[in-house]
This record gives sequence, structure tokens and C-alpha cells, in this order.
Amino acid sequence: MYAKPDSTTMKARVAKAGDAMDAALKSLSYGMSDDERRMSANGLEGIRGANDAGHPEIAPEIAPLPESAQRVPNEVALGRPSRQEAEAAVRTLLRWAGDDPTREGLIDTPARVVKAYEQIFGGYRMDAEALLERVFEEVEGYSDAVLVRDIPFYSHCEHHMVPFMGLAHIAYYPTKGVVGLSKLARVVDAFARRLQTQETMTAQIADTIESILQPRGCAVMVEAEHLCMAMRGVQKAGVSTITTQFRGLYKTDPSEQVRFLTLVRGQKA
Repeated sequence: MYAKPDSTTMKARVAKAGDAMDAALKSLSYGMSDDERRMSANGLEGIRGANDAGHPEIAPEIAPLPESAQRVPNEVALGRPSRQEAEAAVRTLLRWAGDDPTREGLIDTPARVVKAYEQIFGGYRMDAEALLERVFEEVEGYSDAVLVRDIPFYSHCEHHMVPFMGLAHIAYYPTKGVVGLSKLARVVDAFARRLQTQETMTAQIADTIESILQPRGCAVMVEAEHLCMAMRGVQKAGVSTITTQFRGLYKTDPSEQVRFLTLVRGQKA
């Protein structure tokens, strides 16, 4: 049976081990100068301090990772900054850019930026799955594909916080019914109005539709121009990036993919 060790005995063992470490380090210091011995002694204290679990430099508090499924940070654990702190951060960026945040043209800019960010990044407060929960089942036996194309969106690159914008196209084969057409556009906004990559955004839209509507197949295409490529770096404007996700019938049947792409391009199937 496991016996709890005697605390007095354990303390004695720890003290003995510490004495042995001191003796070993002192033996290594043989032949050192006085300055080197003092450095060695300081080093010993540093080693002991490193073993202290409460040492702030050794065991810093680490914020939990964001919830990967919805890519929405846990605001309580991460400590969401206040509006005043956000505005102060904007003033810091204005000074870093080389301007004076107290001049007339910039005095209200921090408040305007924070207010704009509430809308630009409003997707973090949107529940994309809840948008698709209401389904209309009275569709007179309709069982063909439903396509909503040319859905405009604006998003921001998570690498440089620079905008990218374009069009999203969504198609799905309904099973139990159809969802309101505007809801698909809202799902696009829910993911676009976040810090994003185009590839992730495309997959998130398809995942949500597949999970909630459970269609026989769904297809998503996103085409966009990235200002992080036009304004900085290679500085090539007018370049389009296209990403796609095919699920169900659209993934297993190449002819369905061709039909989807043809409809998106506005030609007769």
C-alpha cells in the first residue's frame, strides 16, 4: 500500500542534495579567479531560482488558444481590451506612422477606427450555424440544385490586416427543404467579417452548409483580389485568386462540378 513520505525526511534529503550540488560546483571552481567564483555563485542562485514554480520569468501566464472550430477567441480568458484601450492602441499606431494624433484631423480618428472595426469584424459576433437553422420544406417537390452566385464580400487578410474583397458563389442539393436565400449571403458575411485567409473562409462556408443543411452535395467558390498583394510586396493589382470546396455529389461526380462552374460563369448548362 502506498505510504505518504515523511515531510521531515524529504526536507532533509533535499537539503543534503543541495549541499552536494554546492560542493560539486565549488570543486569545479578550483583555479578560478575571484570574479569567476562570484559569477559561479550567482549562477548557482540562478539555477535554484529557475526551479521555483512561482518565478514570473520562468513560468509566465499563457493565454489559452482560440477555439479552432469557430476561430473565435475566448474573450473572458484572453481579456478583451476595453474601448479606451483600443483607441489608445490606434493613437500609438498613428505616432508610429509618423503623425500627430492630437492634431485636428486625427483627434477623433481613434474613436472612428474602433467604431469601424466593430462593423468590419462583426463576424466574430455572428453565429453562422444559427443562420441556417430555419428551413422551408414546402418547395413543391423541388430536388435540383440551388445556386446563389455573385455574393459580394469584404474581408481582411489575417497576415497583414489589409482588405481583400470579391464574390462568393454557393450551390447545394437540398434534402429536407431549402433555406432563405439571404441566409447564405449572411453566412458569407459571418466568416468574411473576421481576420481570414481565403482558403479557410471557403472551407468554413462549406463546412457550415454541410453540417446544418446536410445536403446531398454543396459547392462553394470564392474569387477575390487581395490588397496585400496589390499595395505591398509584389504590388501587382488586378490579380484574382479562386478557391473552391466540393462536398457530397459535387465531390464525387465531376459532371456536377462542371455544371456548377458553368452556371457560375453565367452560361447555359
